[in-house]
Amino acid sequence: MHSSTVQPNDIRDAAERIAGRVRRTPVLELGGMYDASVVAKLELLQHTGSFKPRGAFNKLLSSEVPPSGVIAASGGNFGLAVAHAARETGYRAEIFVPSTSPEAKVAKVRAQGATVHVVEGYYAEAQAAAGTRHEETGALLMHPFDQPEVIAGQGTIGIELDEQISDLDSVLVAIGGGGLIAGIAAWFERRVRVVGVEPTGCATMTAALAAGEPVVGQVGGVAADSLGSARVGDHVFPIARDLVDRVVLVEDDAIREAQRALWEDVHVIAEPGGAAAFAALRSGAYQPRNDERVCVLVSGGNCDPTTVTG
Repeated sequence: MHSSTVQPNDIRDAAERIAGRVRRTPVLELGGMYDASVVAKLELLQHTGSFKPRGAFNKLLSSEVPPSGVIAASGGNFGLAVAHAARETGYRAEIFVPSTSPEAKVAKVRAQGATVHVVEGYYAEAQAAAGTRHEETGALLMHPFDQPEVIAGQGTIGIELDEQISDLDSVLVAIGGGGLIAGIAAWFERRVRVVGVEPTGCATMTAALAAGEPVVGQVGGVAADSLGSARVGDHVFPIARDLVDRVVLVEDDAIREAQRALWEDVHVIAEPGGAAAFAALRSGAYQPRNDERVCVLVSGGNCDPTTVTG
């Protein structure tokens, strides 16, 4: 048993709790490439355009929500998911977003009916502002990656992968704060190799694993809006330490090239963070074994399409 507050039973419970609230997203066979048999899990087809509603719904539906509603900080995707989950369940939502978030994401959050506050800086500054507002209002504070309920909700992707890909050897997962990879790793418990992918400009899990604990790192680069947490979560870290096979780094240019390849080859528009896992395979940052069955998780698609299709 690994040292974690999230176990497979928690993920099974989450799957039951959010059933009917989230989509079972499809997998797409990409065929033989890079000495592997590659399949993509298209989580960008989830409600709101990313995997985030899984954790948002699980946290909301397993909590007592006060009259003041829910509050969250987000680079965009989690805020959009929280706003969607709150609207679907009849609660009010306040979302704090950093000024570095793409306007396309901010506009979508507002369109869900949430009150949006733009905070100068990156995710850390938005999270601090959300914490202050939480103390003022008593609203339920929903964290984008470091709550067990959120991690368990994201882990429901692992259940679907088990059911959709019978011969899976490894899955490549982009890391921001780490809730997604923690949930998937907690589900598989090393039955499948779970490999993390970080941009070189947001290598906070790499830094944490080197230090033996979460540490504050630098944030920047093309994927900072979705993968730009300055520190991985305290609940996340022990799962990653114990159950993630390794973490590889990708350059911004490789991410952009992966975005273009996904569009040109399969007409999928992925945001930079959503294309990072595929970038690891294309660039050679992750080198599969011969005939390995690899899943790349395309985790989000909330971007201006013209930046990809240009």
